[in-house]
Amino acid sequence: MIMEELNYKNSRLVSCCIVLCIFISIQSTCSQEDFVSIQCCADSKFTDPNNNIKWIPDDKWFSDNRQCQDIVRPLQNGTTNDHTRFFNSNYGTKWCYELPTKKGQNYLIRGTFPYKDINTSPTGTFFDVLIGITPIGRVNSTDETEIEGIVIATNDYINFCLLPKQGNPYVSKIELRPLDSDYKDPSTVLKVVHRVDVGNTKGEIRYPQDSYDRIWKPESDMNQNDNSTSLQNSNIIGPNDTKALPPITVLQTARTHSDRLEFWHNFHSEYNDYILNLYFLELDESVQTGQRVFDIYINDKQRGNIDILFGGSNYKAASINFTASQFLNLTIMKAKGSQWGPICNAYEILQVRPLLQATDQQDVDVISIIKNELLVENEDNEVLESWTGDPCLPYSWHGVTCNQSNGKTVITKLDLSDGKFKGPLAQGITMLTHLMELNASNNRFTNSIPVFPSSSILTSMDLRNNNFTGRILHSLTALPNLTQLYYGCNKDLNEELPTSQNSSRLLDTDNGICREEKSKSSNRARGVLKAAIAGAGFILTIILVFLICIYKKRRMVNKKSERKRNIMTKNAIYAMPSSKDDISLKEINIQNFTLEQIESAIHDYKTLIGEGGFGSVYRGTLPDGQDVAVKVRSATSTQGTREFNNELTLLSAIRHENLVPLLGFCSENDQQILVYPFMSNGSLQDRLYGEASKRKALDWPTRLSIALGSARGLSYLHTYSGRSVIHRDVKSSNILLDDSMCPKVADFGFSKYAPQEGDSNASLEVRGTAGYLDPEYYSTQHLSAKSDVFSYGVVLLEIITGREPLNIHQPRNKWSLIEWAKPYIRNSRIEEIVDPSIKGGYHTEAMWRVVEVALACIEPFSAYRPSMIDIVRELEDALIIENNASEYMKSMDSFGGSNRFSIDRPIVILPTLPTPTPSEPSSLLSQPAHPQPR
Repeated sequence: MIMEELNYKNSRLVSCCIVLCIFISIQSTCSQEDFVSIQCCADSKFTDPNNNIKWIPDDKWFSDNRQCQDIVRPLQNGTTNDHTRFFNSNYGTKWCYELPTKKGQNYLIRGTFPYKDINTSPTGTFFDVLIGITPIGRVNSTDETEIEGIVIATNDYINFCLLPKQGNPYVSKIELRPLDSDYKDPSTVLKVVHRVDVGNTKGEIRYPQDSYDRIWKPESDMNQNDNSTSLQNSNIIGPNDTKALPPITVLQTARTHSDRLEFWHNFHSEYNDYILNLYFLELDESVQTGQRVFDIYINDKQRGNIDILFGGSNYKAASINFTASQFLNLTIMKAKGSQWGPICNAYEILQVRPLLQATDQQDVDVISIIKNELLVENEDNEVLESWTGDPCLPYSWHGVTCNQSNGKTVITKLDLSDGKFKGPLAQGITMLTHLMELNASNNRFTNSIPVFPSSSILTSMDLRNNNFTGRILHSLTALPNLTQLYYGCNKDLNEELPTSQNSSRLLDTDNGICREEKSKSSNRARGVLKAAIAGAGFILTIILVFLICIYKKRRMVNKKSERKRNIMTKNAIYAMPSSKDDISLKEINIQNFTLEQIESAIHDYKTLIGEGGFGSVYRGTLPDGQDVAVKVRSATSTQGTREFNNELTLLSAIRHENLVPLLGFCSENDQQILVYPFMSNGSLQDRLYGEASKRKALDWPTRLSIALGSARGLSYLHTYSGRSVIHRDVKSSNILLDDSMCPKVADFGFSKYAPQEGDSNASLEVRGTAGYLDPEYYSTQHLSAKSDVFSYGVVLLEIITGREPLNIHQPRNKWSLIEWAKPYIRNSRIEEIVDPSIKGGYHTEAMWRVVEVALACIEPFSAYRPSMIDIVRELEDALIIENNASEYMKSMDSFGGSNRFSIDRPIVILPTLPTPTPSEPSSLLSQPAHPQPR
């Protein structure tokens, strides 16, 4: 707890009032000079007559007025017109306003997002608001929203960005205000959750009463206990130094109670670190020192004690850090021996968010130079207009590709092809020190080709179909890493390469030949070839239709004969191999059982072993002696034919040692039944904290092996060669264990193929289980493989802690496994969350590896989570560490050594950067381990 008490003289002199008013007036005037107030889509500059704030239009940032929409707001004395800018270009991945700042200065940044009756997407609009690359809130088009953050400037500008999720983002006003305060830790961003003027019920207070233009909202009586009293005293003089404190207008109202004051607020966020700033000013002149003393409680835990008149001042302030996952119950209670009850004048709730590391500043500066050079002759270019904010994070600009280098995000590829550019190619491109590929083809670039320094690591350059002049210089062909150079279809460019260097002969090049210059005969030949291919394709289509008809006829005959003979048929379907070493195709046998065979196998539904969303599960035995688990869909099942067919289709096409295989099915007399091998060791959930765990706890090496096996199964799904499959219901109860404790991921009723570009229904109905559900998937309804990664991260926490993901029978701060475990992990106290049954039975380094993977998986934004391939790699390393430690301890035991050992290791937070693409060699989970604040 951090308690800060500020002491001030309590003066009642009229002269002090005059001095204070003059001070505030001067301060307001000075602050106004540093204000940036943007009214989007305004026609010109204007001054607000109510507060004298000067507003400017946003045409400096975005000039297309076709994106604008007017909003008429009803007021008591008429109406007023506001404007909103929409962003709907095909190129933009984010839209940013670059606001001027002074390095090291604290700033308040506020965005206003207008009424819900604006013309947004029929299905609703969602988008994130970012300061730099750090998200500070989400806008939902069903509500009017103000989002405000506080940050310290690390450069001479700050980006305020909108990141599309669903529909087109929009904004009405953007405000930048310097703060002469100590609000800020440089490694964090503060999101303003609430700023309340207690006792004020008339209206909000802001500039000029508040010189920093903070908005103090009037108090709502809904969160207040009965019989509390509003106080107001306009004669009271507050502190004579208003630095960072509420203005006197705010402090002149308060609420008091004979016993206690209570304030309730609900939170809905993945971030659970907060700062509470409380402000107290005595408004009753009859109160003496020691007569108004009170205690401060946050969620029933005492966090401070205030004697409001102690030290001769009538003003006190307190700043308290606290953690909360779902709600805040602030209670200010009369202290023992106090004559008067508590008082509160104002408070602020600020959410603490980690400041994410942006792209390497040198590359950011260079790409800005490139943009400005290109803008000289390409003012209305859509690509350049979309180049706003950080070039790489959280999503890269159109045509920009980034990678990791020495712990920094850098630009490695620039693709300007088909960008409708003209004029000279920007010389600034040669300053991108990590650039490996440049594609400027299919534009109207002129002048000579830029000269690259000999230190350039450029490997590929494509300059085709432009208007370059001059010749290819020796300095270009001599670049040590250049392997590809294409420059054809530049009519004024000399086609000859320098011949003085042997290196030019090693290039893959078109030698300046324009591939479009083909003879008429070759064009005719191509036409004949196309016609021949089309004819052959038509003939093949007819043959294929004929074969399908024959196949369907034979299948109908087979079905009739099958009912007569009452035998099982086998469908031979091929699957991709489960590992690189297994290069042969495997035959998957899916048996079509009759209902009579099923009932015989399970002894007329005698042995019930489980219940699920699909229906009841029974144990049975096939005629060949194999034990099976039979899922029978119940009449009241929440899952239907779609889920049945989904699982049947999917498991008929794939097979992996860590996926539960489908042995057979039955669809007869409206019965839908699925048959699987019986898993003798039940589910992972049962072995962690169910009945099975009471008989024998899983040891750590077994848990780690199960974690790795299930990760391999999910990785196989996500990288399946036919098309990536997303499970959508990953949880510990859907990880089954066979007789050798080998894990098998089960229950594919909700599984879907990953959405692809061009899909008409990429937004899917949200499926999943409470406690495991990806918050981003839930809020946006956009599905990706990273949704499975989030759920898998929860499973890892279950494996580590032996606790359920959601348990409302626990105290509120322990309901959610994620929110309970995060603070311990961040404070390097994992020994306090590890399942007691495995304490002393694990190698600390291996445990840390798994903890770090879990923490990366449950990042709130999917772009910052690792892929399942990365996870498998990291868990393999953890298992190697654990196994090596076990072998070492066995050898020590033979010499009378102790059982286990551990090492101290601080928490390592994985870099919150987008997961590398498959072409990248590096892994997010293989970064060097360095402790970082979080």
